[in-house]
Amino acid sequence: LLVLIISFLVYATYEIISLVAVPTNTFIIENGSISSEESVTGYVIREEKIVKGTNYKNGMVQIKTEGEKVAKGENIFRYYGANEEDIKQKITETNEKIQKAISGNTQILTGDITALDSQIESKIDGISGENEIQKIKEQKKDINGLIQEKNKYDEELTKNSEYVTAPMSGAVSYRIDNLEEILTPNSFEKLDKKFLEDLGLKTGQIVSSNSEAGKIINNYECYIVTTMNSKEAKEAKTGDKVTLRLSTQDNVTATIEYKAERNDYVVLVFKISDCVEKLIDYRKISIDVIWWEYEGLKVPKSAIIYDNGLSYIVRNRGGYLTKILVKIRKEGENYCIVSNYDSEELKELGFTTSQINNMRQVTIYDEIVLNPDLKNVE
Repeated sequence: LLVLIISFLVYATYEIISLVAVPTNTFIIENGSISSEESVTGYVIREEKIVKGTNYKNGMVQIKTEGEKVAKGENIFRYYGANEEDIKQKITETNEKIQKAISGNTQILTGDITALDSQIESKIDGISGENEIQKIKEQKKDINGLIQEKNKYDEELTKNSEYVTAPMSGAVSYRIDNLEEILTPNSFEKLDKKFLEDLGLKTGQIVSSNSEAGKIINNYECYIVTTMNSKEAKEAKTGDKVTLRLSTQDNVTATIEYKAERNDYVVLVFKISDCVEKLIDYRKISIDVIWWEYEGLKVPKSAIIYDNGLSYIVRNRGGYLTKILVKIRKEGENYCIVSNYDSEELKELGFTTSQINNMRQVTIYDEIVLNPDLKNVE
């Protein structure tokens, strides 16, 4: 009896240790995805041109707002002219005089100043008394004089202002960081880790607005440069396409435009044509480089067993365990995407027609065993 008790305790202890070391949980197969991605810091490079006039010390009036698209030669902003505040005050006072003159004449409708002449003439045509006609004509003369005075101030305001036009078509921005001529699409060769770090930029920092100048940005495409030392980065080639997850949480397709190998890392320049305008506010951002992504039946790697070079899973249906052959389409760090072989592929693997007809197939929502023990498996 003592021997039996000791034997039972030893066996129980062994089973507990085995269960802890190699748990036998199950997993329900669902459609999912796996990917190879890594987070890095990127610097935004754009085709952009600063525009600045001679009267930049006078202050700026924005004609086009931040991010607005313009055509080449279109006015984007102007600088205040000399004595502009005084002129604007005179225009305001003249407008008040005009409105007062209009409101004091019951024969003339108030409204748009440019329509006054037609209003006045229509009232004259409807009046037969000479005195009334003469009175309205005198009032018309006074109002026209005020309008001419206002037009003179308007012309003076326009004449004294310096208008700045767009040198190319694109998006307007007033965010200038003085890197517009340093980080350009024509200078990829000088990019390396030290060069980028010496810029002293903070990740995610918004570029400050400028009150003296503006710039036009190519809103169709831009570039993001980064340095990486992963296996995927070192094996990447110019022209390869990857997916970038931007700091705006947008996923965009990117093409590797430039690659340079350094001592222990590579410089990669990605070209994108989507979400360009969302990056106008930034120069240094966080991005995720997604090298590849596969979708399909997602299975933990711990559920895969290998036999004679082939991959299998163990399905559990009501306690009945079955070993099923699967094809691994893509393998990630912790999961695999699997599928079933078709008949021709199975024949090429050496299976007979009878074996193929009797084979089970893996399907969605199958319950499979993790860390399977092949004992009692069909």
